[in-house]
Amino acid sequence: MKLLPALALPLLLTGCGMADYYWQSLNGQMEILNGAKPLDEVIAQSDDARLKDRLERARSIRAYASRELGLPDNASYLRYTELGRPFVVWNVFATPELSLKPREWCFPVVGCVNYRGYFIEQEARDEAARFRTAGDDVYIGGVPAYSTLGWFDDPILSSFVRYPDTEFARLVFHELAHQVVYVKGDTVFNESFAAAVEDAGVRRWIATQPAGATRERLEAELVRSERLRGEFRQLVRETRARLTAIYASKAPDSVKREDKIAAFAAMRDAYERAKAGDPSLSGFDRWFAGAANAGPNNASLAAIALYSDRVPAFRAMLKEEGGNFPRFYERVKVLAAMPKVERDAVLTAIAASQPVAADRATALGAVRE
Repeated sequence: MKLLPALALPLLLTGCGMADYYWQSLNGQMEILNGAKPLDEVIAQSDDARLKDRLERARSIRAYASRELGLPDNASYLRYTELGRPFVVWNVFATPELSLKPREWCFPVVGCVNYRGYFIEQEARDEAARFRTAGDDVYIGGVPAYSTLGWFDDPILSSFVRYPDTEFARLVFHELAHQVVYVKGDTVFNESFAAAVEDAGVRRWIATQPAGATRERLEAELVRSERLRGEFRQLVRETRARLTAIYASKAPDSVKREDKIAAFAAMRDAYERAKAGDPSLSGFDRWFAGAANAGPNNASLAAIALYSDRVPAFRAMLKEEGGNFPRFYERVKVLAAMPKVERDAVLTAIAASQPVAADRATALGAVRE
């Protein structure tokens, strides 16, 4: 997240203009860590039976992640923090008016990323307003979890503890994957790798559950979520392709603006038609409403792309390794050490060798709202 996104705390305060931003990052992270309590303590003291049940389930999923998926065996997700708000951070994405390329911000530790995260929603909205006033398309995505890349022991948060089992497992597998491989300055690589791990991991986890009603429920959850995301991803893919052609054309900007409006109107119409046939798609209403009910825009499309564009290549790599996660991780680490141009070329070649059907939707942190 998926958004689903990786946001690590900038540890070095550099530059007066960024001091306020780094301070809110530091303060927000410390609040989470200081509020974290061991799972055993919360389970023993809580009067919330549902929470106790969720934390017991969470402990089991966390153990599975290290035991069977080769994910880090550390203290992450062995404590719990009650946030008192729906999301842990709000990420701001911005793109030029006639481009799908998101703007970048560069920080110590994590390198350059395509969003800025805020622990206070109003601060995210203020930042978005500044870019909107300058003429950019902006999108604010509420984020239920993020990874500190192993710098801290990330706790389970109230923002996602009550997710359905399959979605909770996906999120934990995804965030732990960021502790395995993380490339500074390559958001698409990092998020697509983690999305591929969560996708394969949740399937394998479901297959290990005892036969019967529980496994059938989990399988039904997975099928439903993949179907819905598949329909959503298709709408996004078609609109991105249309806008890419519009922005690359030699038409005057005035014409491009008209064509852009028409493309997004067509996307919303297609969504409404699809939802009429499948009301369960209404879970994406929040995304389609957009900031201030302005609807989707370049920035919201770009946010989705950051979490999924390289997923087919990573899925193919895991398959080539016979589903062996440790071998897959080692191969990904080799890729991560390459220059970006070479790395992208390898991933493009791998994806191109796969059937089109391999490009299915995965969990997207940016739409886990």
